[in-house]
Amino acid sequence: MYRKIEEDLKLWKENFKMPLMLIGARQTGKTYILEEFCKNNFEHYLYFNLDKEEEIASIFEETINPDSIIEKIEIIKNVVIDPENTIIFFDEIQVSERAITSLKYFCESDKPFKIVCAGSLLGVKINRFKSSFPVGKVNIKYLYPMDFEEYLMALNKNMLIEEIKKHYQTNEKLIESIHELALDLYKKYLVLGGMPALVNNFISNDCNISHVDFSLQEQIITAYLADMNKYTLNSEGIKNSQIYNAIPRELARPNNTFKYSIVDKDARKIRYETSLDWLLASNMILKCDLAEKCESPLKAFASPDKFKLYLSDVGLLRSLSNLDYSEILLDKNEMYKGILTENYVACEFYTKFRELYYYQFERYEIDFLIKINGNIIPVEVKSGRRTNSKSLNEYINKYHPVYSIRISSKNFGFENNIKSVPLYAVFCIHK
Repeated sequence: MYRKIEEDLKLWKENFKMPLMLIGARQTGKTYILEEFCKNNFEHYLYFNLDKEEEIASIFEETINPDSIIEKIEIIKNVVIDPENTIIFFDEIQVSERAITSLKYFCESDKPFKIVCAGSLLGVKINRFKSSFPVGKVNIKYLYPMDFEEYLMALNKNMLIEEIKKHYQTNEKLIESIHELALDLYKKYLVLGGMPALVNNFISNDCNISHVDFSLQEQIITAYLADMNKYTLNSEGIKNSQIYNAIPRELARPNNTFKYSIVDKDARKIRYETSLDWLLASNMILKCDLAEKCESPLKAFASPDKFKLYLSDVGLLRSLSNLDYSEILLDKNEMYKGILTENYVACEFYTKFRELYYYQFERYEIDFLIKINGNIIPVEVKSGRRTNSKSLNEYINKYHPVYSIRISSKNFGFENNIKSVPLYAVFCIHK
């Protein structure tokens, strides 16, 4: 399945002086993408999993000199490595801090070493690096679950993608049959999410949602919870899992700003703050900060204490919430469908903007604030076709944005300076 990050990898190939590090949550496809890239773009390819191959991981405990590392790999594996034509992939590199440190020296070497690496919880490892992380010596890229456009690509819906993009630009309505087709695909994405294993299973079952093996989502969540205990002290792992499991409850509250009391009635920030940082660095969850002013730069006005938390994949949120897929497809649970919709938009925005903000004023709330062409744009999210909202109208009257965006089940349009964007077209919204 095609992933957009492949374009970044191709650009790196043109100037591979810096080793490339791919960061992302477990099961987002890091290993598969890098393996395919290495096999298809280089004459020779070597793969080492440092979590499984102790004899390779131990090399870095002895030396971080690139020439010595390569020499020892050649002896252990009985190969001759030609730096000009060989790419080396160190997977699960987070198990060896010295292996990460060695990337600095691979970058500075006179020889044309081509190194890529990935690993589970690399973001956490970097945040807690005990020695000096090789800043400026590693090309870091982030991989997230498949967004809605990548999902459509996997379903071979490229013509539909182009039609959606065209109507996003013109604001002209899609013909109703195509609009309904796209909405149906969107509903199924809410259920599946963007984890490659789920999308692949859906395709393998002739895109019949009733035949999908949803236990795959449960397995991913179980693996996430296992990582929380495997790579932390026992007490921290418990707190990590408490926060993660509390997110469906948080989002279901009328005012879904995160409160530590949702996790535990006696919880306090000082006790859970490091666990929250761990989960954010792991890319398992996303944070949406309250902007105390709708002014640029939004980051400068982010509240330190008020924020929302979302899961990094909407399908995992549905699974963690134990919500039957038919409730979404048949519109039986409008309330929780709205929660999934908000989480979906958060995921789509995060992959493009890398920051999330919402805004409150008086008694009103704007779901998201984003920055497009230097302008702060308010975004309202609705899961259905009813789009009346006093909050957005009051925001427009008070702050006079250049335009606003309303995301809903309604067709494309532009009226009263509000751009109507169907839920399936969120991927078109860019900086």
